[in-house]
Amino acid sequence: MPTRRILRLSGADTEDFLQGLVTNDTRKLDRGLVYAALLNPQGKYLADFFLKRDGASILLDVAEPLADGLVKRLSMYKLRADVTIGESGLHLQRGTGPAPESALMDPRHPALGWRAYTGAAESDDGSDWNAIRVAHCIPETGIELTGDSYILEAGFEALNGVDFRKGCYVGQEVTARMKHKTELRKGLAKVTVEGSAAPGIEITADGKTVGTLHTRSGDHAIAYLRFDRAGGELQAGAARVRMD
Repeated sequence: MPTRRILRLSGADTEDFLQGLVTNDTRKLDRGLVYAALLNPQGKYLADFFLKRDGASILLDVAEPLADGLVKRLSMYKLRADVTIGESGLHLQRGTGPAPESALMDPRHPALGWRAYTGAAESDDGSDWNAIRVAHCIPETGIELTGDSYILEAGFEALNGVDFRKGCYVGQEVTARMKHKTELRKGLAKVTVEGSAAPGIEITADGKTVGTLHTRSGDHAIAYLRFDRAGGELQAGAARVRMD
């Protein structure tokens, strides 16, 4: 489980500030955790995170490697808005078994269980997160989700990470155009792998690159593929690959 940083955003303008920036609708905070992303103006991924209402403030749960850059980007957008971004002093606990009283369900998929934020050290219950992610084709920060990602290619609609009725946010025009005017030709897919193939290896068809193998669990993996070229049997080094 990647280390997470839990930030606290406070101030009278916090919710409106986030509403104008992130891919999901902050009004859903009244119903639990909200999964969302911040994009650049060209519609490409910068960071994904969870938002949680905590009294008059909002907690933001982000992977540690992205935290400093995200704070810098949010501060750039803040201008004169009444928003303060700081450390919360809280840590993530996560699991798929019995949930503590303070826990909220992970909004991406029921198989991902619950998340809770307390002063205790970061921990999980030993669940096989890679196996769960591969089984349901759920991307992970820094692995399937990188600066080259478009969120719809990464499955954000199925993960409840984007709202198409909330109004404008950074990168919204590109995301809406991909949703309504084109058919996705690239994206993440679950594949079966027969043979030895490490994550990061190119996937080919007839000697031409059609994608990349990412997280693997047993004989299954998440792959980024060009769908128009990925029909039939594929190769990843000496291994055989096929879409599930």
